[in-house]
Amino acid sequence: MERVVHEKLNLTEEILSATSLSRQLAEQMTLAKAYVVIAKEHNNFHLAWELSSMIRSCQLLLSKAAMRGKPITLEEAEPIISRLSSLIYKAEDAHYDIATTIVTMKSHIQALEERANAATVQSTVFGQLVAEAFPKSLHCLILKLSADWLKRPPLQDLANERRNSPRLVDNNLYHFCIFSDNVLATSVVVNSTISNADHSKQIVFHIITNGVSYGAMQAWFLSNDFKGAMIEVQNIEEFSWLNVSYAPIIKQLLDVDSRTYYFGENPDVEPKLRNPKYISLLNHLRFYIPEIYPQLEKIVFLDDDVVVQKDLTPLFSLDLHGNVNGAVETCLEAYHRYYKYLNFSNPIISSKFDPQACGWAFGMNVFDLIAWRKANVTARYHYWQEQNSDKTLWKLGTLPVGLLAFYGLTEPLDRRWHVLGLGYDLNIDNRLIESAAVIHFNGNMKPWLKLAIGRYKPLWERYINLSHPYLQECVTS
Repeated sequence: MERVVHEKLNLTEEILSATSLSRQLAEQMTLAKAYVVIAKEHNNFHLAWELSSMIRSCQLLLSKAAMRGKPITLEEAEPIISRLSSLIYKAEDAHYDIATTIVTMKSHIQALEERANAATVQSTVFGQLVAEAFPKSLHCLILKLSADWLKRPPLQDLANERRNSPRLVDNNLYHFCIFSDNVLATSVVVNSTISNADHSKQIVFHIITNGVSYGAMQAWFLSNDFKGAMIEVQNIEEFSWLNVSYAPIIKQLLDVDSRTYYFGENPDVEPKLRNPKYISLLNHLRFYIPEIYPQLEKIVFLDDDVVVQKDLTPLFSLDLHGNVNGAVETCLEAYHRYYKYLNFSNPIISSKFDPQACGWAFGMNVFDLIAWRKANVTARYHYWQEQNSDKTLWKLGTLPVGLLAFYGLTEPLDRRWHVLGLGYDLNIDNRLIESAAVIHFNGNMKPWLKLAIGRYKPLWERYINLSHPYLQECVTS
């Protein structure tokens, strides 16, 4: 029997909501705390005691709401809000010296801001640590599936048969690729794509993973039904051609100074850049797609933190007007233009690129591999990786170098093809989410983590078969 996972109240989301009772209580409590300080300075200890008492009641109610996982009701909040309002009015009506009140309030606000800033920094660091950690549930799943792979020779025989399937190179079919070591996340991408496809048997998925997850990934996709779609799993460690002499990124990944720069105690490195994914070779495989699949003409690349909500096969008939990369632009916000990703104080960047050029997103991209080979985009990628060996052109990641390699070769797609931000933005319009062909959980709040934003998590969970014995044991227990 399928287990239903209930999301608890996310108190942070509740307090950030402009209309919530939790936010109203929190704001009143902050103001009341300031008046406690002022009342004490004017020897009005009775008022200070009354305010403190109501502050404790407010804190208790907020704590109970967080513990039980349900929003605060009007019946619970109204007596406290009413009493606090009355006491705050009483404090304001006391006609304290205005200058003293302002100075006291400023001092109190400054102290609160310092505490808030410290808490924000601490939260960022802790959040980054959680985002980087590999959840025990996923580790459990990999162990069980890897054991299956080793104990069941028929699975290995089936995998060998699939290696030679003509469907893998048939350009009349719809080809998708994912590069990931996360079995569950990859399964959601595959399952959501196939579930929303008009013709699932015409779908071919090419998955590449690392040696640790290879057996688990094979066991999962060979043992489960994906509506007749063809699924290929490869091990990146078998790509002997991808070596130090060919790929600059490998040389950089092996460089001791680079690893020390990002994972040592360097205060100049942002916490998010310490995420191991940024120096993962799997993350850079996207720049070698034409070489990995030399017989394919067009392919859709998907990140492992997306969910597909509509049929993606129309992407293959889009006219890219001779461009290599079909992608959704992200420059509705100013901080997604080129100058935010690249160092334009360096003449090698400023002489070749427009700082106001519009950025675009990786995560759902349609690549014309014929045009890619003609433009030799991989060589462009290699050139820029070598130019950035000293990390002065950009800090880290695949998007900055992607913006350079695909410059002038990117076709803007309708925004509804790819909606981003579900891993950090609490306020994405529901209508935009519903209209999206692909939703992307980019950010630290991945849907498989406890950090996940509760409002969006069901969009991901609907594509997990929680009745599977291993998921029952590893994920939902």
